Amino acid sequence: MWLWSGLDATAALATRDLGTILKSYRKLSGLSQDGLAAALGYDKSYVSMIENRRRTISDVPTRRHIARVLGLPAHVLGVTDAADADFAAMLQFGDSTIRLAEIARQSGRAVEAVNELWPLTARLEARAAEGHLDRDALILLGQARVALGVSLGTVLPEERLAVAARWTGKALLVARRLEDRAFLAHTLRMHGNELRKADHKIAAAARLEQAVNLADSPVERGSALALLARATGETGNSAAFDDTIAAYRDLLDQHSGDSILFNPFTFHEIHLRGLIDTGRTTEAADRVHNNPPGSTAPAPQWQVIERVTAGHALLAANDVTGAEEALRNALQAAEARRLPHQIQRIHRIARRADLPLTADAKTALTKLRTYLVLPDHQPPGHSAS
Repeated sequence: MWLWSGLDATAALATRDLGTILKSYRKLSGLSQDGLAAALGYDKSYVSMIENRRRTISDVPTRRHIARVLGLPAHVLGVTDAADADFAAMLQFGDSTIRLAEIARQSGRAVEAVNELWPLTARLEARAAEGHLDRDALILLGQARVALGVSLGTVLPEERLAVAARWTGKALLVARRLEDRAFLAHTLRMHGNELRKADHKIAAAARLEQAVNLADSPVERGSALALLARATGETGNSAAFDDTIAAYRDLLDQHSGDSILFNPFTFHEIHLRGLIDTGRTTEAADRVHNNPPGSTAPAPQWQVIERVTAGHALLAANDVTGAEEALRNALQAAEARRLPHQIQRIHRIARRADLPLTADAKTALTKLRTYLVLPDHQPPGHSAS
């Protein structure tokens, strides 16, 4: 369903022209007309006529069918009125949708989170384009944008992470206008992290510093410090990293942390990777051997992240056997959890050390990219288990 989150797809949807939308879908998914026709249950010539505007589809059941197969809310194809009663019902249950999607993401089911969030976000986006959002709906739009961006940032490969940053950036546009300090701090934190992952580290650090300053609670401040430490470490600024990780550690010593970013396990992994990024690989390897996390991972993806980082540190200390074991365990979990950029990390680390694991990581990434284009070889309107 995230196929529709890019700029080209957004432009195609804005035309409300079925032929343009079908062509865009084929381009994004890599399908031929034959493939799209098979997914829709139509003849290739019928699809060709729609795309070339030689056939107009006006009946509601057919448009609903096409919308379902393409993973689109039906109103995008003009089937429902944006002011109808089900929009009001969607607003009523929108908060629950976002909360449940966030639970799914944090429990390692980010693909399910995207599938839940996309219809809600697309409907709100359409309503916003018409200028019909009141404050409650605008708040929900901001929350949906940031949740969708963060979920996309979990499941998309590195070369597509700019899409995730764009969605969290759109959420920030809303957050800056709402005069809600807590939501602004949260959105700055999430947008800063997606910018970091998309390799805009200076901009990321600026957003994350703002989030630290705006945080009203130890958990929120600790979560922002966690991501700021990650960003400063990746810039190679050892002094800035040391200051930030020290502030994180002091806050964790004063307040028990059990949120996904503010806890001893996450602190351990962020500290470990920051040491590697700032050139202190011997100290990092020593921490792997002598300072284990001391707690369980706050979410399945963090177990994967920590094992990749530990493997990297062990390689730097010439512990090839230990590194291969850590990276292979991480690869199996990353493939099962559909975490492409963790597989990309494993592939880079293994390739630099000429490990046999390199080929396995490449194969896993190829399989996962196929899944991300067309889940389980089903039309994107079908949810994948």
